[in-house]
Amino acid sequence: MSRIASMPVRGGGSLSQMAIGLSLAALVILAWLATHLYGVFLHRWTAEGWLVAPFLVALQCWLNVGLFIIAHDAMHGSLAPFRPRLNRAVGRLCLALYAGFSFDRLITKHFAHHRHSGTEDDPDFHADEPRGFWRWYVAFFRRYFSWREFAILSGLILAYVVVLGASPVNMAVFWGVPAILSSAQLFYFGTYLPHRHEDEPFGDTHRARSNEYSWLASLLSCFHFGYHHEHHEHPNVPWWRLPSVRSRPSVAGEGADVGSRSQA
Repeated sequence: MSRIASMPVRGGGSLSQMAIGLSLAALVILAWLATHLYGVFLHRWTAEGWLVAPFLVALQCWLNVGLFIIAHDAMHGSLAPFRPRLNRAVGRLCLALYAGFSFDRLITKHFAHHRHSGTEDDPDFHADEPRGFWRWYVAFFRRYFSWREFAILSGLILAYVVVLGASPVNMAVFWGVPAILSSAQLFYFGTYLPHRHEDEPFGDTHRARSNEYSWLASLLSCFHFGYHHEHHEHPNVPWWRLPSVRSRPSVAGEGADVGSRSQA
């Protein structure tokens, strides 16, 4: 099994970066668990419950995106620099909570995305329709959500309902809906907008663009992953430092291609 590339970032050091990254990851994971357990097991459909439900779905959707972005940092080794085992452990936990995804399977595809960004060899790109949303999204969804994930989630749903007594309605509303919406959110802000073809050509071989959102809008849309050109230039920079890289590129980490390779 290959190890994850783990490189430090200038302007903070590996220890402080790890402390911040793991603290933010813990907040996201604990918030996800709290809202998930409340929604599935405790939420009641009273008048107040109907009013709260849309906000809870939106929050759970955003936290799902956060789980994936944390796992993404773990793939690049930027969650805990120089600690590949810790990166893998947290990454596997986040992807398992999100949708039963395999960390080892996704990391291979993600490195291929960095090596072949925006080409036919890019697993995240839809070369047949590089401007259209729906066909690209369906292909993207099917590429990552396979029979393996379907079987895992089916088993979990059965265990929740039969063994733990969860409400099927609550399961659908507070687990199924946020999971699907978050996949669309991740795709739209983190893949489609950055890599779709437009009349203006890409500026370099990364074939990626960044949005012009404010700090708050960037955080809410995709945990700053919309600053996508910066990520491709400096894949060893964690998600929470991407705004500073965008505003002051000189603080970026070592080497633009670090995150697109793994260490033997």
